[in-house]
Amino acid sequence: MKHLSQSPTEPLFVQNPYPFYDEARATGDLFFWNDYNSVCTTSHVATTTFLKDRRFGREIPQEFAPVIPDHLKPFYAVEAHSMLELNPPRHTRLRGLVLRAFTSRRIAALEPEVTALCHELVDHFPAGEFDLLDAYARTVPVIIIARLLGVPEDRADDLLTWSNAMVSMYMSNRTRAIEDSAIQATDEFVAFMRAYIEEKRTSPADDLISHLIAAEEDGEKLSTDELITTCILLLNAGHEATVHTLGNAVKTLLERDIRTIESATVEEALRFDPPLHLFERWAIEDCELFEHSFKRGDKVSCLLGAANRDPAAYPDPHVFDPARKGPINVAFGGGIHFCVGAPLARLELRVALQVLFSRCPNLMLAAPAQYADVFHFHGLETLNVRT
Repeated sequence: MKHLSQSPTEPLFVQNPYPFYDEARATGDLFFWNDYNSVCTTSHVATTTFLKDRRFGREIPQEFAPVIPDHLKPFYAVEAHSMLELNPPRHTRLRGLVLRAFTSRRIAALEPEVTALCHELVDHFPAGEFDLLDAYARTVPVIIIARLLGVPEDRADDLLTWSNAMVSMYMSNRTRAIEDSAIQATDEFVAFMRAYIEEKRTSPADDLISHLIAAEEDGEKLSTDELITTCILLLNAGHEATVHTLGNAVKTLLERDIRTIESATVEEALRFDPPLHLFERWAIEDCELFEHSFKRGDKVSCLLGAANRDPAAYPDPHVFDPARKGPINVAFGGGIHFCVGAPLARLELRVALQVLFSRCPNLMLAAPAQYADVFHFHGLETLNVRT
C-alpha cells in the first residue's frame, strides 16, 4: 500500500483537494494517509464497501478507545448517545425510534414552508454585493430545523452559534481554543434542550420533539439524554452539510451559467462537490479487504470526495453534468449510517436553488469564491454575489 503525505490545511489542498484524490486513487483502492495515520479509500467501490460492511463500525472497540481528557468530557458525553457514533444494537434501536418521528411524509409536507421561507429571504436581499451564505444558505436550514423541532425561531442565532462551535471539533485545524468554545456551546445547548424537552413532555405539540418523546418501539422509548443528543445531531449534522452543499452548488452553477434546477441537478451537485469528505470506520473484527489485512481496532477513513470523483464510476468525473448516469453518490454516506436527514436536505437544496434562480435570473459572482479551512468538511468561506 502506498504511503502519501498531504496536509489537510495546506492552502492549495483546501481550495481544491481533488488532484490529491486523483493521485491517491492512481495507487489503488486504498492508500495510507500519513497525516491522518490512517488507511483511506479512494475508489467508489472501496468506499461503498467499507460503508456497508458490518465488520466495520462507527465505534472504536472499547479496548482501543483513547482516554478522553477531562476538559472534553461534556462533549463526548453527548456523543455517547448519538446514533451517528454507535454500532448495533444501540444504533438500530435509536435509528428505529427516530425514523418513527422523522417520517418521509412529515418531511414532504415541509415543501410549501421551505418555499415560502426562501421567497421571504430573497425579498430581503440587499442591493449591491452581499454574502449569499449569510443572507440565504445559512438561514434556510437553521430556520427549517427549528420549526421542525418546535424550537422558537428567535433562538435560531443561538442554535447556529452552538452548532458551528460543536461541529468545529471534527475539523483538521482543531485547537484548544476551538475545544473550549465547543465545550461551552455543548453545555449551553444541552441546558437549552433539556429545559425545552421537559416543557414538551407536559405540553406536547405537532413538532418533532413531541413526536420523538412519543415514539416507542417494542416498549422502548428515547431517554432524555438520547432525546437531547438526537436533537443536537439533527441540527448540527443537517445544518452544516446543507449550508456547505448549497454554497458549493451555487458557486458551481454560476461558474457554468447553469440556471435550470431539477432533482438531477441537486444530485450532481452532491456528487461533484460534496459537503463532507472524510468519514471514519473502525474494524470490529479481523478481516481482509482490497488486499489489505485489517485487525480489530484498525481505522479506515472513507474519502467521500474521492469516491464521488472516481472515473470508474463516473466517466469524466471532473465535469459537472446534470444528465449524468451512474451509481448513487456517497455524499450522505452509506450502509446503516446513511444520513437520516438526507430527504430533508435534498428537499431544502432543490427548493432553495429553484427559488434562488427563478427570483434572481441575473445572479452572478461578485468575487471568486474561496473555500474555508474546515476539512473534513468542504465548504465556502464566503460567497459574494450580485443580483
